[in-house]
Amino acid sequence: MWPDDGFAGEQLRLARLAHGLSLDELGQQVAVSRQYLHQLEVGTKPPTQEMKAALADALGVTTRFFAPSTRAAVHAEQCHFRKQATTPVSVTSQVLARGTLLDRFIARLDAALELPPVDFPQIAVSSAEDIEAAAEACRRHWGLGLTGPITNMTRVVENAGAVVICFSGISDRVDALSMDRPRPLIIRSEAKPAACRLRFDIAHECAHLVMHRGIQTGDRETEGQAHRFASAFLLPRGVFAREFPQGRYLNWAAIFNLKLRWKVSARAIIRRAYDLGLITADRYRSGNIHLNRNGQAKVELHDDVIEPETPEVLTSAFAALTSDRRDALRELAVSVDLGDAMFERLLGQRLPAVTLTSYPENVVPLFRSTSSSNRDAGGNL
Repeated sequence: MWPDDGFAGEQLRLARLAHGLSLDELGQQVAVSRQYLHQLEVGTKPPTQEMKAALADALGVTTRFFAPSTRAAVHAEQCHFRKQATTPVSVTSQVLARGTLLDRFIARLDAALELPPVDFPQIAVSSAEDIEAAAEACRRHWGLGLTGPITNMTRVVENAGAVVICFSGISDRVDALSMDRPRPLIIRSEAKPAACRLRFDIAHECAHLVMHRGIQTGDRETEGQAHRFASAFLLPRGVFAREFPQGRYLNWAAIFNLKLRWKVSARAIIRRAYDLGLITADRYRSGNIHLNRNGQAKVELHDDVIEPETPEVLTSAFAALTSDRRDALRELAVSVDLGDAMFERLLGQRLPAVTLTSYPENVVPLFRSTSSSNRDAGGNL
């Protein structure tokens, strides 16, 4: 190994994976071979200062980014990653890399502002009754009661201390996922436009944070438990049993009215009815067949009238941070060595432009605003 010169190859790999780049693709951007980049990443060759600058520019980070980090990376076992077994390794690696960098940024943001305290109860479960009780305990813990719909599921988990965000450009094979960090991260999928399905995904990730912290998930048992918790949380059993329409056949008009009231898909509603013994397996099966035959396998009736939920914590935090100084957010990003390109990759938005409000007496700005440089002496454009 080369002596420590302030360059950690794992940091280079982290930034590369966060952008979803292969060694060949990054090599083309900085005009070097994939073999050379591999040597940098594994630490068998040090980069020149010029190469560090080129890599930083290509990856949208500062050159300081490549120094060893004291904050641990997000590992697969800390990530509640649905369908992890069938998701391509390249996609999984990109998600974990982005999550690691986002976690570092959120930690710095947490130090700068007073974000909501993390308040997810920890409840062990083993049976269906345990899961029902856990969902009811959480609703009581957060003051939500057991008799009415959740107005905004995203706001529930953000009030409990999670940060909800969408990773753009990730494969549509990735559903929502959560990361077990000091401040939990919930990553929404951008491939699901239906608001009620996104709400269910958020409730599913809430379940992992409540029941499965420190437990490897992604198998049929833990995913089934999270689904049952999400159903129980969004549709409490007592009030649901009273409101679900009884009869010889499924009453679809009433079921879709329930969907509008509770903001839960019709498919999830009939599953909840089956889980609670309100309908038979045959009727549940025929209900799914009905939805599929009527073209409602992915997009259901009334999906277009249920308003999608928007994460609020980061938006509010950024507004508070820049309320007095526009450059505060950029300074915070730079403090964790994120440049414009990497910040946009992680947060899905651009950093505010640098504010230049005054200049030293011996400096003349190259560009001036329309109000000054584009007007003649008479004030005309």
